[in-house]
Amino acid sequence: MMIKIAVVGSKEFMENLFPIAQKLEGIEIDPYIYLHPTESSELLKCLKPCDVIFFSGALPYYMAKEIREQLRIPSTYLQQDETTVASSILSIMYHQSIQPHNISIDLVDRSFITNVFHDIGIKESPQVLDYENMLWSKDEINRVIDFHVAKYQSGEAHLALTSIHAVYDELQKIGVPSERMIDPTQSIIHGLKDAKIKAELAKSYSATVGACIISSLELRTSLLEKLDVISKELRGSFKQVDEMTCILYTTRGDIESIIKTNAINNLFASVEGTIAIGFGYGKNVKEAEQNAKIAQSFAKNNPIDRCFYILTSDKDLFGPFPKEQRVQSLKNDNPELMKIAKETKLSPANLSKIIQFSQSHSSLKFTAADLSEYLQVTRRSTERLLKKLVDYGYAHICGEEMPYQQGRPRALYELNLPLFLSF
Repeated sequence: MMIKIAVVGSKEFMENLFPIAQKLEGIEIDPYIYLHPTESSELLKCLKPCDVIFFSGALPYYMAKEIREQLRIPSTYLQQDETTVASSILSIMYHQSIQPHNISIDLVDRSFITNVFHDIGIKESPQVLDYENMLWSKDEINRVIDFHVAKYQSGEAHLALTSIHAVYDELQKIGVPSERMIDPTQSIIHGLKDAKIKAELAKSYSATVGACIISSLELRTSLLEKLDVISKELRGSFKQVDEMTCILYTTRGDIESIIKTNAINNLFASVEGTIAIGFGYGKNVKEAEQNAKIAQSFAKNNPIDRCFYILTSDKDLFGPFPKEQRVQSLKNDNPELMKIAKETKLSPANLSKIIQFSQSHSSLKFTAADLSEYLQVTRRSTERLLKKLVDYGYAHICGEEMPYQQGRPRALYELNLPLFLSF
């Protein structure tokens, strides 16, 4: 499968990358060249169809964050590491006879240079500015330039080593001796291969079969017309199962895409009465439909009139949307959890919810009312769950509280479930 990689970087980076990329099979490079890394966001607005975006470094990657996160395709960047730093310093020492402690260096993570200094036994401290936590803008780039200029003018540094091509260009203009950080061939190969793998995984992930089941008390003509709008975004068509239910087959990618829009919220806002939606993913149509039915059953039983759930092929249940995006597991394959489920006769879904409640609740002690509110079930149902846990030693009553002057005190519970349990 040929993967098209949109590469965002400087002209110099492209000149270095192209000869390397030509030796790799299964990739096609589409270059997007900037003069300054702040232009990376604008370049993404002009992006043509591709499978993945590969940035020349962390700086353009983070500067394009707002636009990048709106795209449906994965993105990555060329990682710096100790090899990058060591190669660059070795080149300077060999060609210019400048010692490492006389070089001012900017890079994404200061530990790369401190590790290199430590490994080769350099006792002097490196002159380094890292930008791991910077909120990037042109002002921040000027700050990097000022760092190198100050080090050079004070005599502390004889040369600047920069990871940013725009900084290198500016230092050259004002006469500060400078070199660009070397991008080792092996790092570029790893970066491109990683981008290719991310694209292939995303394609496989998005192509997973998806199903959508919608039910309302009555499928009126007005509702069917609104469903037609959603079906176009899901690139499918709804089939009426009965007088209350419709089903549509699509892909996981299209479902996740529509969830990011306001299409379903608009549907909820325009429909009177109860409407329940379930999305399901699966390895085949049958599994996706079955998971959609299970997800929809949760939506039907939720006290919220208009909501939807998603059930994945791994039996992870997400929802209820749009109010919450809680996740619980309907699959129980942890041996200890299976033992608890068998003893207490609690379903994996309820066990998962109770464990998540214990991890998110602000106190170890809680009342049946606290758990009831979290589970969105009646107090009586919650008390039955707690009784089973207490009977088998997985919870105990540790006290009581009297929130009101009148009425009976409420029992306080504490769970005895092992901390390592998770789904």
